[in-house]
Amino acid sequence: MKLLALETSTEYCSVTLHIDGESISKEIRAERRHSALILPMTEEVLSEAELSLTQIDGIAFGAGPGSFTGLRIACGVAQGLAFAVDLPVVGINTLEAIAQQCNQQKIIVALDARMGEIYHAAFQQCGKAWEPICTTTLCQPHQAPPVPGTHWIGCGSGFDVYDKALSKLYNAHIDSIAYGLYPHAREIAQLSIPRFTDGSNTDPSNATPLYIRNKVALKENER
Repeated sequence: MKLLALETSTEYCSVTLHIDGESISKEIRAERRHSALILPMTEEVLSEAELSLTQIDGIAFGAGPGSFTGLRIACGVAQGLAFAVDLPVVGINTLEAIAQQCNQQKIIVALDARMGEIYHAAFQQCGKAWEPICTTTLCQPHQAPPVPGTHWIGCGSGFDVYDKALSKLYNAHIDSIAYGLYPHAREIAQLSIPRFTDGSNTDPSNATPLYIRNKVALKENER
């Protein structure tokens, strides 16, 4: 199976071409240049594999949560490319993609959402899939949902930024924290494989970002 994956939900921009278990990836700290970089990076991985878009079986993208603009870019580019050559698409939860990077059974993911908040979820590995124990939500670090039991691993930029608050909250539950992790197209591709295989993909016209937050900035009186 040949899959293209796009991820632009944070300050990083990444593209992965997954070919029968092997992958070619490009990533860069894009800041606000995602829209200018994503298509050239896509062309690079296709060229390196000596493939054209018409030879791809599907396109996956980081659906969110994350930056409003970043989520729209990944979804829009995935839709545009898919429409052009009639391909199915799959949107992948970015917090699940972060969990995929940790070789552990029980993962708490916190992604910095700015404005003093985090995007939060907790997953437990079930076979090769991730079972959500706490559904994806937006909250302040000290109000993050509780998790059952012990031996959890914390990860994501929320732990980088709000380490003190989250470490205190989950002190009795977490064994360790994996710092410096952010969503990457590599894991987006990996997680999309079973969804393309079992037919739970979607027509590109139905692809949508997972926003969670309903506003992007604080008003002056809220700062």
